Amino acid sequence: MLDRLTLSTAMRARRPIALAAVAFAALLTAGCSSSSYGGGSTASTSTAQAAGGGAASSGAASAGAASAGAAVVGTATGPLGTYLVDGRGMTLYLWDADRGTASTCYNACAKAWPPLLTNGAPTAAGGADASKLGVSKRTDGTTQVTYNGHPLYYFYKDTKPGEMAGQGSNGFGAPWWIVAPSGTPIITMPSSSGGYGYNY
Repeated sequence: MLDRLTLSTAMRARRPIALAAVAFAALLTAGCSSSSYGGGSTASTSTAQAAGGGAASSGAASAGAASAGAAVVGTATGPLGTYLVDGRGMTLYLWDADRGTASTCYNACAKAWPPLLTNGAPTAAGGADASKLGVSKRTDGTTQVTYNGHPLYYFYKDTKPGEMAGQGSNGFGAPWWIVAPSGTPIITMPSSSGGYGYNY
């Protein structure tokens, strides 16, 4: 009888300890599940002025695909001045190797530098000049937007508005530059070299 009483008392004494251990484990699990990996997104240093509408592209590759309607070319302002963007604020580039309105960027080049495509006549927004907009047929039958006679491209490393990681790249044998509303290349390099100058 004494042995049973002693055992019952010991079990009652252990019960709060076991409950406390379970509660502590639950707290640990909750803390782990609420944590997240990776930093927050970096705020864009440029302000998009284009009124093209729609959510920002998740990357240049998806942005390069022809939209359901006409492409929009607008402007944004950043550390290098005012430059051309698409309707979602993604940076647009010209390639110094292109001579005239016909693109010479295909295959691996077009994967790294997707063309700005359109279905229908492109439209201007913000500070872009509608009179400088044009189109050029690519060899696959798609229609690429031109500006002041230059075919326009994205850079696949740009993932959100305000990024211009392709600025000054010498990819595929010639420089790539962002474009001023006048239609001339902006050849100024960013003060910080981090993330710029990819040789693709």
